[in-house]
Amino acid sequence: MAKSNVNDKEALRQEAIQETVSKTDQFYNENKKTIWTVVAVLAVLALAIFAYIKLIYQPKCVEAAQQAYPAEQSFADGEYELALKGDGNVLGLADIVDQYGAKAGSAVFMEAGISALQLGEYEQALQYLKKYKGKEPIAAARALACEGDAYAGLEKYNEAVAAYLKASSKADNVFAASYLLKAGILYEQLGNKAKALECYKTIKDKYPQSIEGYDIDKYITRAE
Repeated sequence: MAKSNVNDKEALRQEAIQETVSKTDQFYNENKKTIWTVVAVLAVLALAIFAYIKLIYQPKCVEAAQQAYPAEQSFADGEYELALKGDGNVLGLADIVDQYGAKAGSAVFMEAGISALQLGEYEQALQYLKKYKGKEPIAAARALACEGDAYAGLEKYNEAVAAYLKASSKADNVFAASYLLKAGILYEQLGNKAKALECYKTIKDKYPQSIEGYDIDKYITRAE
């Protein structure tokens, strides 16, 4: 009896498989023209994307990196005006961003933003910095802190504080202390000593070995 049940179940399973195969064959026969058209379109699209990447995008990235090299060297040397604006013989970072965008690498947006910031061109600095999409936490935090500096230069202190706090939470290391200190000082300027004190005490508790930590007691006393 048990063997009969097993055989019945196996027969039903085979029947279900055959029915599924039959329906699949029927669907294919009824729609094979459409299926192969879709396959052909996808193949052409994939080939076009591959060709674009290999023949256009990657060579453009190489060209962008080569063109950006002199400006990035000037930036590394602290020659911010030359780095940003070029000298007529080599492109500046502003030109690189305009002509190549992200093809030159995400770092050019932060370098252009910092250069503009150093030149006091705060609105322009913000435009560049907001386009920076680097994933490395310390660099991303620095870009946010630079946004804070630009907002502070524009006397938009609430926006500056928000950027500094965001920077301090982006990368939990000794650099966070400097961002918190800037936020605390601006909170004091805004008349919010309680928030300022919160920033200073965070530095004392979490970053006592930072440069800011060694001198933080005087800020705490002032805010209290």
